[in-house]
Amino acid sequence: MAAVPARSKSAPRAFAWRWPAPACLVFAVVLAYANTLHAPFLFDDAGAILENPTIRRLDSLAVFLPPADGSTTTGRPVVNVSFAVNYALSGENVWSYHALNLAIHALAALTLLGLLRRTFASLQPKLSVFNRDVAALAAASLWALHPLQTESVTCIAQRTESLCGLLYLFTLYAFARGSAGLQPASEIAAELRAKASHDPEPTSPTWLVLAVVSCAVGMASKEVMVTAPVLVFLYDRTFVARSFAGAWRARRAFYVALAATWLVLLALLALNSGARGASAGFALGVSPWAYLLTQCEALVLYLRLSLWPYPLLLDYGTAVTRSLAAVWWQGLVILALLFATVAAACDRRPSRRALGFAGAWFFLILAPSSSFVPLVTQTMAEHRLYLPLAAVMSLVVIAVQVRCGARGPALLAVLGLAGFTVTVARNHDFRDAVTIWSDTAAKLPANPRAHHNLALALHHAGRPAEAHDRFTRALALDPGYVTAHYNWAVALLAEARTAEALLHLAATVRLAPDHADAHRQLARLAEQAGRLADVEIHFKAILRLAPDDLTAHRRLGLLLARAERLAPAAEHFRAVLRQEPSDADAHANLGNVLLLDGRPRDAIVCYEMSLRLRPDDARTRENLQIARAALR
Repeated sequence: MAAVPARSKSAPRAFAWRWPAPACLVFAVVLAYANTLHAPFLFDDAGAILENPTIRRLDSLAVFLPPADGSTTTGRPVVNVSFAVNYALSGENVWSYHALNLAIHALAALTLLGLLRRTFASLQPKLSVFNRDVAALAAASLWALHPLQTESVTCIAQRTESLCGLLYLFTLYAFARGSAGLQPASEIAAELRAKASHDPEPTSPTWLVLAVVSCAVGMASKEVMVTAPVLVFLYDRTFVARSFAGAWRARRAFYVALAATWLVLLALLALNSGARGASAGFALGVSPWAYLLTQCEALVLYLRLSLWPYPLLLDYGTAVTRSLAAVWWQGLVILALLFATVAAACDRRPSRRALGFAGAWFFLILAPSSSFVPLVTQTMAEHRLYLPLAAVMSLVVIAVQVRCGARGPALLAVLGLAGFTVTVARNHDFRDAVTIWSDTAAKLPANPRAHHNLALALHHAGRPAEAHDRFTRALALDPGYVTAHYNWAVALLAEARTAEALLHLAATVRLAPDHADAHRQLARLAEQAGRLADVEIHFKAILRLAPDDLTAHRRLGLLLARAERLAPAAEHFRAVLRQEPSDADAHANLGNVLLLDGRPRDAIVCYEMSLRLRPDDARTRENLQIARAALR
């Protein structure tokens, strides 16, 4: 009879860190965000979901082609597909969107926990007071429960950040699993013995393939993923191969495949002409130098909020810094930190290299959004710190464990509880649009967009007097704020204050001649007032901007027909029929124009087609008889 192998002493410990610890982490994350499941659509959610026609049908290829309008989903088909799944589940009911956001964040926390356990294994032998399991759980918990993460998780459209973050982390985790070089051999052997009765784990090549797949999918989630291949290579050099040459020799094919994932991002950028609509690029009114100066201020702010998360803001606005004198000390701080990062990364001592990797993690992941490529719709944003925050929290945990020794875990537990408490409180601010925008406007009163969005929220909440006050403040801060002029006009029209609305609509088209919605409102008001010449002007402006606008073609066709300008009226009805051949009204209206133009034979054809589509139309049948009589 075969001898029963002795049970490894590490088995209970391995089990504890394989199941209970991750379960507690997930439970804490779910509890912290349980009060967000009914938070309304906010801010960028409108463009990403409510005004996004490509997510309406999950079985359509259009779901892989999000609108190229600079909204949150532009150039990010994976995120667009995820919104389509939510739309199929709950339509415009928010619960499924929040549930998926929460699930993504919890999975990201688990992935970070696994990655840090393997990474901290290289530090444990060098620091006698360092416990990699405690440190990994503490860092993952502080990261997942940090109040800075609320925007990325609670704001539905910021799924771009959390989903890309999950894929970024999984790319690194899969590499760490596939490289099999981050645990002492004795510990690997102990864990293998402890798991001998379980199914074998995937082989190393399988994990490396998963890393490449995750990286490719991440490239289609957000442009931040562009730095992932570089960071994986640096991770290999820092924790596994110990040199760039060794990493390249050991895994040359893997790095070629990983670099090939950049082709996914290049293809998506090419589909959008190398830019993200009107939200990012070099020709949008903000110079690279001004944006770089702004990011000096932003990076220092991000570091401060990582350590002291107050005040938190949903929107920092679009302001830019144009003078070096305004941010000179922030610039010196960032230069010093960059120099320290490079120096540590080049140091021969493994512990210093680890510090250099943490700095590289922070700066590399922020580089696409916080360097010199202008993101003009939001020059600072807390959600950009979603992944970089992991480096800061890891350094905090290491410092606490090294400095505090046996008291370290207790202090980390207090920090985690504090983060949990503030996160729950911050999430309460997202309960409705009025609350979150009131909070933003109060904390940053010079932000016109905050006052504008608060005005919209107040208008929808049935508080018009307060809404008008906020519109006034927004335009006082920025008289050229086109969206505020237009939305104030719409709010005034809802109260039948037409004269005041006309002033703001006129300002809208003066500041933005291509504002189709403003022209549409002006056309409607001009038609009600009987100013047909103005109606024609505005509908023609709409058609210059959107030649396939069927409503404009229909309305302009009817207008021209009433003015007995029959030939151009007929062209507009034909334009409708080219797009909608089954439009019975367009066939009937074209028939009317042709009959008035003395072409009864052609009119008969149109009437007959209209009646085939709508047989019970008595007026069209009567007009058909008139046309037939005209031929006799």
